[in-house]
Amino acid sequence: MQKPKWVIEKEQAKRAAAQETVWLFGLHAVRDALMNPRRKRLRLVVTKNAEAKLADAIAASGMVPEISDPRKFAAPIDPDSVHQGAALEVKALEWGTLTDVVMGPGIDPARIILLDRVTDPHNVGAILRSAEVFGARAVVGVQRHSAPETGALAKTASGALERQPYIRVRNLADAMEELKQLGFIILGLAGEADQTIEAALEGRKDRPVALVLGAEGPGLREKTRETCDALVRIDFAGGFGSLNVSNAAAVSLYASR
Repeated sequence: MQKPKWVIEKEQAKRAAAQETVWLFGLHAVRDALMNPRRKRLRLVVTKNAEAKLADAIAASGMVPEISDPRKFAAPIDPDSVHQGAALEVKALEWGTLTDVVMGPGIDPARIILLDRVTDPHNVGAILRSAEVFGARAVVGVQRHSAPETGALAKTASGALERQPYIRVRNLADAMEELKQLGFIILGLAGEADQTIEAALEGRKDRPVALVLGAEGPGLREKTRETCDALVRIDFAGGFGSLNVSNAAAVSLYASR
């Protein structure tokens, strides 16, 4: 019996994903990936200078690096990348399911960040750094419309990518409903909202909270808004305020504690 077309396509996508690799670059990103036992590492390219700076991490990883001329750096990355003489080919990290991660060990009450089509890897990398600082359980994006794990994202995250769970789900609204079943309060950030984060959580800061942020410009999609328990804003000192999405994520995490 022939398999249905959707089953074949799903299997093909799974095989393609298994073959994909990511090139991380920059001393911080490469060092932390070398030290991360969860990482599947494939190829390490370094200059002599970078090898000396990463000596302890290279030794701990057990990898044998390829030494490259800094003028003709051998790793297949963008020539304009600020690689600092170090590049590491890896497999993307596997964190498990959304439920496993948000219900796993971590700071209580749980806080997570949901990203509604935030595609800029520099923004996502900065959000991962903030999420780690404020003890968020996870940063969650959408598979087709969020920044994938890339060298640029990892470099901006400055090592946080190795420690801070970054999960990409097929459907954000479904993930939000899943979180509601787990007891999460879902708050969507919207500049025109009537209430602040603090007001929405008054008397309820002991509950797990998911903060939903949209892309700069479009903001939250209509379906995302409808699925939130409430829309909230960051309280600004002046009559008008606007924050980059990565800054908004940091302030929101702080305000929700």
